[in-house]
Amino acid sequence: MKIPNRLQPLVEDGLVDDVVRQLMSGKEAMVFVVRCGEEVRCAKVYKEANKRSFRQSVDYTEGRKVRNSRQARAMEKGSRYGRQAQEEAWQSAEVDALYRLAAAGVRVPKPYNFHEGVLLMELVTDIDGNAAPRLNDVVLTEELARAYHHALLQEVVRMLCAGVVHGDLSEFNILVGADGPVIIDLPQAVDAAGNKNASSMLERDVENLTNYFGRFAPALRKTDYGKEIWSLYEKGELHTEVKLTGRFERIEKPADLGGVMREINAALAAEAARQRPQETEQ
Repeated sequence: MKIPNRLQPLVEDGLVDDVVRQLMSGKEAMVFVVRCGEEVRCAKVYKEANKRSFRQSVDYTEGRKVRNSRQARAMEKGSRYGRQAQEEAWQSAEVDALYRLAAAGVRVPKPYNFHEGVLLMELVTDIDGNAAPRLNDVVLTEELARAYHHALLQEVVRMLCAGVVHGDLSEFNILVGADGPVIIDLPQAVDAAGNKNASSMLERDVENLTNYFGRFAPALRKTDYGKEIWSLYEKGELHTEVKLTGRFERIEKPADLGGVMREINAALAAEAARQRPQETEQ
């Protein structure tokens, strides 16, 4: 096929020898199957911000590091340079997350290079060597649904142990490779310790998995793995070999109405005392 303009620099620099075909076009990027020497890989070409349907949100970008204070100020002001820097940071987030998670043993596509806004990475294949399908395109039995659910929860735990929360995990960004599920699409990944929304995002990721696999194995809908995982993380008890139960005991204490009234009365008394000298002066 004709080499797309965005991939031309990689061909010229010898990183890509040939573009085989377009694999998919999503909300944030186009993915191509490419040949690099004797290996077949995929190239993720990020769309420009004004052509994406997935918008950056402060919920995701909170806590992300930038190169320097000048870049941070420009991003806050929304200048042309700032928008460009924000775009680069958005793309780099996935690259950084992939390297970090691959090193931690999480099943994600292996990254090879990031050049001119294009991410070169492993092409995940099925048992026949074809590009792996997305999870939502695979027919599951109850047994397989349970097995994949269990495997993905372990990946979520590994990710969190590495300090990363996917932030947008669902059946649409999981591939079913020859060796099982592979997690993809990580530009919205957040730092678990640096983002105040990390806990709710993790719980939503797990809930998405539970709801999907619950279609095939209804008993999974009664589990509460998200809160269990985050609770263990907060207490410093989460590790990659942890045995999850799917249960989480919510401790709900009755409201201390007496204490609330005492605080209100104390505040009223303090305000009354503050007003008395003014009344005397008048």
